[in-house]
Amino acid sequence: MRACSGLRRAASFAFSTGEGVDPGGKPPRRAWAKSLSPLERVRRMLPPDKAAEVGLCAAAPQAPTEEKVAASPEVAATQPFRAGELVLAEMRRKYNRTLKLMCRLAAGSVLTSNGGLLPHRDIIGQMPGQMLRTSAGVRLQVRRPSLEEYVLLMPRGPTIAYPKDISAILMMTDIHSGDTVLEAGSGSGALTLFLSKAVGPKGHVISYEIRDDHHSLAKKNYRYWCAAWKIGHTEEWPDNVDFILKDISTAAMDMKSLTLDAVVLDMVNPQSALPVVQPSLKQGGVCAVYLANITQVIELLDRIRTSRLPFLCEKIIEVTHRDWLVLPAKIKNFKSSQVVETQENIEETLQKEYEENCIQDQVVLTEGEYNEPLSDDTETHCSVPYVARPSSWQDAHSAFLIKLRRFGPLHA
Repeated sequence: MRACSGLRRAASFAFSTGEGVDPGGKPPRRAWAKSLSPLERVRRMLPPDKAAEVGLCAAAPQAPTEEKVAASPEVAATQPFRAGELVLAEMRRKYNRTLKLMCRLAAGSVLTSNGGLLPHRDIIGQMPGQMLRTSAGVRLQVRRPSLEEYVLLMPRGPTIAYPKDISAILMMTDIHSGDTVLEAGSGSGALTLFLSKAVGPKGHVISYEIRDDHHSLAKKNYRYWCAAWKIGHTEEWPDNVDFILKDISTAAMDMKSLTLDAVVLDMVNPQSALPVVQPSLKQGGVCAVYLANITQVIELLDRIRTSRLPFLCEKIIEVTHRDWLVLPAKIKNFKSSQVVETQENIEETLQKEYEENCIQDQVVLTEGEYNEPLSDDTETHCSVPYVARPSSWQDAHSAFLIKLRRFGPLHA
């Protein structure tokens, strides 16, 4: 308190005596009374000639950088739908469940569903996220599918590696842009697409498949996605995948000229491929194995032990996701009391809705369950009870993921 009063007396004395007052009669501005920019602070610490140069540079208009100019077309606007690209239509079904339809746009084609017809010409030219109506008056939203949705809805031969497992595989292998990755078991091409995205334009993915039908399907799904991506985006999808129709266990000569950053095995007998890919895998590199049964995992580890292969099993995991239901409950008002109904009988209609697949070569996916929306007279702030419980439709076990790391010889 004494220090503060002393400062006030000193300031009052200086102003009354005229000390420190400019010719205009106004007291000088203190340092704390004016906020200086960082550039101004630097300028005041420089000599006068250098300070003038800094002021001129600050006043001159700055030209946009090359990075900003190159990014401006992407930021400008999203491109409308054009013929030849993929479109995902979402509509609400009974109990507010979501039905997804994916198809390729063509001027003379029609999107067909139980909710009515929608000509493709009505979609072409629209922006993603637009709400449209079918011939029966059902509302649906159209947008471009993500890579996760595409691999779930694309045509399948063998069972795909699901996105929840693929994300764990990418973390296990620690794949970077520019890496060279070998995949054994192309399947339907789901994992191949994610590997292609992970390694980028400068990387390389080599995908082996022993079955001709799986090999053709994987190539077809990959090319369909690349073609649709090229139409709907300014940049092309990287053409960095080589599909090879060959048994990986007989490809020892091919491996001699390769240096692999990571290996992913999605096959019935991965132990037959380990001796082949092991010399080409970098020391310290990871081999991720995708197996459906725990007995296959035991056979794999036993083969590594008995054959003395230079692989260390770091972890064996099973990826599980649990979907939850959080939504307003359906309320019915009676004369005597208020009853909250959560509609537990939703499960009875799941099987019937799930069987509605592949309508006119369009892939159908149903997901989520919701109750009927509240009426306008009952929906008020903080007055509606909510239902929060795990969804009755859950994704079960898909596969075991084994992380093997190659080690080098022991130095004495």
